[in-house]
Amino acid sequence: MSSLPAKARAVVIGGGVSGCSVAYHLAKLGWSDIVLLERKQLTSGTTWHAAGLIGQLRASQNMTRLAKYSADLYVQLEAETGVATGMRQVGSITVALTEERKHEIYRQASLARAFDVDVREISPAEVKQMYPHLNTSDVVGAVHLPLDGQCDPANIAMALAKGARQRGARIVENVKVTKVHAAKGRVTGVSWEKDGERGTIDSDIVVNCAGMWARELAASSGVTVPLHACEHFYLVTEPIPGLSRLPVLRVPDECAYYKEDAGKMMLGAFEPVAKPWGTAGIPEDFCFDQLPEDFAHFEPILEKGVNRMPMLGTAGIHTFFNGPESFTPDDRYYLGEAPELGGYWVAAGYNSIGIVSSGGAGMALAQWINDGEAPFDLWEVDIRRAQPFQKNRRYLKERVSETLGLLYADHFPYRQVVTSRGVRRSPLHEHLKARGAVFGEVAGWERANWFARDGQEREYRYSWKRQNWFDNQRDEHLAVRNGVGLFDMTSFGKIRVEGRDAAAFLQKLCANDVDVAPGRIVYTQMLNAKGGIESDLTVARLSDTAFLLVVPGATLQRDLAWLRRHLGDEFVVVTDVTAAESVLCLMGPRSRGLIQKVSPNDFSNENNPFGTFQEVEIGMGLARAHRVTYVGELGWELYVPTDQAAHVFEAIEDAGAGTGLRLCGLHTLDSCRIEKAFRHFGHDITEEDHVLEAGLGFAVKPSKGDFIGRDAVLRKKEAGLSRRLVQFRLADPEPLLFHNEAIVRDGRIVGTITSGNYGHHLGGAIGLGYVPCAGETEADVLASSYEIEIAGERFAAEAALKPLYDPKAERVRM
Repeated sequence: MSSLPAKARAVVIGGGVSGCSVAYHLAKLGWSDIVLLERKQLTSGTTWHAAGLIGQLRASQNMTRLAKYSADLYVQLEAETGVATGMRQVGSITVALTEERKHEIYRQASLARAFDVDVREISPAEVKQMYPHLNTSDVVGAVHLPLDGQCDPANIAMALAKGARQRGARIVENVKVTKVHAAKGRVTGVSWEKDGERGTIDSDIVVNCAGMWARELAASSGVTVPLHACEHFYLVTEPIPGLSRLPVLRVPDECAYYKEDAGKMMLGAFEPVAKPWGTAGIPEDFCFDQLPEDFAHFEPILEKGVNRMPMLGTAGIHTFFNGPESFTPDDRYYLGEAPELGGYWVAAGYNSIGIVSSGGAGMALAQWINDGEAPFDLWEVDIRRAQPFQKNRRYLKERVSETLGLLYADHFPYRQVVTSRGVRRSPLHEHLKARGAVFGEVAGWERANWFARDGQEREYRYSWKRQNWFDNQRDEHLAVRNGVGLFDMTSFGKIRVEGRDAAAFLQKLCANDVDVAPGRIVYTQMLNAKGGIESDLTVARLSDTAFLLVVPGATLQRDLAWLRRHLGDEFVVVTDVTAAESVLCLMGPRSRGLIQKVSPNDFSNENNPFGTFQEVEIGMGLARAHRVTYVGELGWELYVPTDQAAHVFEAIEDAGAGTGLRLCGLHTLDSCRIEKAFRHFGHDITEEDHVLEAGLGFAVKPSKGDFIGRDAVLRKKEAGLSRRLVQFRLADPEPLLFHNEAIVRDGRIVGTITSGNYGHHLGGAIGLGYVPCAGETEADVLASSYEIEIAGERFAAEAALKPLYDPKAERVRM
């Protein structure tokens, strides 16, 4: 086929808005030899029937940055390409029908201010004035974002495609990619076919933008892209006389959104229980297709819609539409290089926000491909968060029936998914369940979040205020501070790095000095070239040639990928050994007395000081006892062979009956760690956060020799810090901190809380967050007056640069 080259710098698969955006932005960076291949016609999968809502505010600063970029791009594209994008900044209104929802959207308004997004809280009367067709009788509050908008999704994609072509990219329709080729762990090209003709394009960069086909395409290359299509419904009325331009309206309490377009009204839904579609595969001839109508499924939404917008009761229905869109297990899309295959990049799984996301996502991915590193922290949507088991189709079918509806559900803190549960379980799961554990899920792992008392319901009752487990957490928390608590942390990721060159290899990657004697444990980070934190871990030296790396369960795939990416000719083997050992964390001032009841070994400071481990007998089994802590108390992490975990648990429980041993959950682990100002990866520390500004300079040893990020550390030391991670405690004991509340310094918003929880020992909500401090001393930072803005209300806060709990770390060395 003459129009297809034998070689390309990059091949983009999929001609929806995502693929067109990636091609456009690569071309904008000067990549002229790009080929985009579309199996049918551009936009023919999902893009053509998308609603085209452009809401700038997302759940984090960088996701908001991408959405704002999309909005700005779509305004400019028409002038650049001559293709009308239909982009209109009509604004948006979100209304609340309950006090809990009002609190949520007011929290979002505070967040918008922190992210410099134009926003205003408005009264029901103001809503009625701006949206006269709306029944506001039960509206209790609302938020208005004047620069939000709507667009023509298909034309957005066409404009991006034209912009890419103008810069030299080739975009070819009706070409199906039949295979992605690879050798030695890297992409080498693709095979294609068109009308019986076949060929191959050699390329070391392939980008999977195949939308609802992305999972199957990726699976054929051994790559995990967990997504599944769902049916998505909306209706469009006949023209309504006198209907003028209106803001986009969201009524999340009724699972509905409304959009005026050309004198017609669109009503769309994100219903609580969705209809998965395409489990057995997408039909080969699918192109601009609709799915069968199911009016009965949509009817409950429409009934509420007629009450909310009475004019719908008399308006004729022009279109009742049902089309497929892709959803993921956590309602976040996938971006980045697949950990399984070098050069295989992904931009897919947009969860019905593909139009507002794709402009920014295409820009970020293009920069990532071009530079070899992400332009800023994208962990929230990083493909490396996906777990291999999640490509299971039964798992996906059940989960996406829920995640579609979660888009408009109340986004309560600690909300747990209810579908596709129980896939990954600790050997202690049934033991903990029998003792009142209420489980949450992370990376498929069932983890005890809190323990119910006898007779207490084992369910979450969600709220933005104190939830029904608050007192349970307090009791667990104080048991750890004053007695002894036991946590099941089997979900830790465990990576064995071994071989002749293992020490040298880890010295190159780790910022701390890990070339220590066997039996020592080192807390460290792995940095990128900018000094940002790629991984937060402990390294235990098992022998001269073997190390155990312990990482959060959620980051395991990311950390494995980082290690393998940097493994060159060294004689080193990297192995995921997570399932081989359970981890029982025995923590608190009475932990030594308890562990000595079940083990004959010496746990004294002289024999087993902080930061060391020893092989021990425990009960009738064997374990490694690691003297480390994430709660800031004397304690041990016991690494027990999986087959012995239940026995060791029983032995500890029996011995603990007389010492006040309390079973504790992950909520307590988090509240204890935040009192101690221990950082949480993905929130307080990310690849964008410099290790020194994160307050982790004590874990960096430039004197040991070269390592990734060393130069950036030395430059920052010389230049000085531009911001610092600060710990805050609210003076008022009632308000709660979770994440993303606004930090107010001397009356001005300067940042957001990166993570928060309640400090039951300190007697108030505790949060961490970055404060700008260029040219300032520590004393200057602490001399200011601080408040935290929560849902529009400001609360006085104490600021600290040293942990408010045990600042000298004396308790861990008791």
